[in-house]
Amino acid sequence: MSKIEVDAIDKQSGSTLTLGGSGTAVTLASGATQSGFGRTGTVDWQTTIKTGDFTAVSGEGYFVNTTGGAITVTLPASPSAGDIVAVSDYAQTSGTNNITIARNGSNIEGDASNLVIQNNGVAMTFVYADATKGWKVVNAGAESDKQPIPEYIEATGGTITESGNFKIHTFTGPGTFTVCSVGNAFGSTQVDYLVVAGGGGGGVNCAGAGGGAGGYRESPGSATCYTASPLGASPAVALPVSVQGYPIIVGAGGAGETGSPGPRPGVAGCSGSVSTFSSITSAGGGGGGSGCTSNANAPGTIGQPGGSGGGHSHGTTATVASGNVPPVNPPQGQNGGAQATPVKGFDAGGGGGGAGSSGPSSGCGGAGVTSSINATPTARAGGGGGGARSSGAANPSGGTGGGGPGGAMTPGNAAEAGTAGTANTGGGGGGMSGSSSACKNQPGGAGGSGIVIIRYKFQ
Repeated sequence: MSKIEVDAIDKQSGSTLTLGGSGTAVTLASGATQSGFGRTGTVDWQTTIKTGDFTAVSGEGYFVNTTGGAITVTLPASPSAGDIVAVSDYAQTSGTNNITIARNGSNIEGDASNLVIQNNGVAMTFVYADATKGWKVVNAGAESDKQPIPEYIEATGGTITESGNFKIHTFTGPGTFTVCSVGNAFGSTQVDYLVVAGGGGGGVNCAGAGGGAGGYRESPGSATCYTASPLGASPAVALPVSVQGYPIIVGAGGAGETGSPGPRPGVAGCSGSVSTFSSITSAGGGGGGSGCTSNANAPGTIGQPGGSGGGHSHGTTATVASGNVPPVNPPQGQNGGAQATPVKGFDAGGGGGGAGSSGPSSGCGGAGVTSSINATPTARAGGGGGGARSSGAANPSGGTGGGGPGGAMTPGNAAEAGTAGTANTGGGGGGMSGSSSACKNQPGGAGGSGIVIIRYKFQ
């Protein structure tokens, strides 16, 4: 190996001096120093982990392990402008055992006091500026500042629509919600849901009662930013999902009682069927009561319990049919109504309970509730109206949210069928109108089918 010893190297001509050839590294020997090139703002990180107090050297970075106790790092004495030191919390324990940066006679950020690192995972780089400001912190960060790339749920099934950053899967019949991948906490890992069961069918014979609304269960909307119904309030929660298929059941509405062939004692409208998604099951609405206590051939029957209870037929005085059966919290529905209180000669069978209120004393159906889970405020799960029992009286209305109106009494005491609940709302069917002298064989209205809606963030 050749060796050249000179006191100075200078250019022969021009303004550029080249050291080494293409692909050749120019290095300084161990222990040698350089001047005039200036620093690049970086340090040489030392591979020996520091576990006790020490004095830093300019140009070096240190991993400091405070697992065994607090450590003091003393900055270089009599520093020059451009001197640089870096420190990193090795074991992310500096929140418990602090790292003290001792100023060693120089200011730190213009302050004549030491600096203490007292949060876990912190790393700092110090560069000496001048006697006034002393050591400046030019880089600082923590392990917790790192943000992973957001990842989102991907899924198939049902009718898929989008609203901003959210996907909405709507099931109006049975199907499968298939989760293809699960995201992370910075994207999405949970879904919001609305599960409404089928509504109960309406009753017949002498002012049949309205069917109860299908059970209504909803998450709070906190995971995917929409306005939930009052039943979506705490303690309801969004559901975490995993990569798998989730069978969806959408409950059918219960059939209305037909009264055929002739008045049948003790037969209420049919109750609706359950709807299910994952661990959430909503109960079908209770069927509306049929018959009348004044008719020996068709004695009155009470409404049936269910998601919301069915109403009582005219003349029945037993305890009203219960909603929220089986019980969940928040309640999935309300009680059915008793026979309507006569007003100006008008009375009717009891209205079915709705998700939002019990069947009122007017014979109308109980109110449903409104949610924007599908990006449009929509009322669902209204109770069916009871059938009228007074000639010429208006038919009692169904509850808001798809409840079918009860039948009206036309002049001449002609009976009228109850109206079906609206499909995919879980609304109860309306009761048939009639009186003890006009129990014609008109059917009660069928309950409306249920619906399942699932919503999540996808971008």
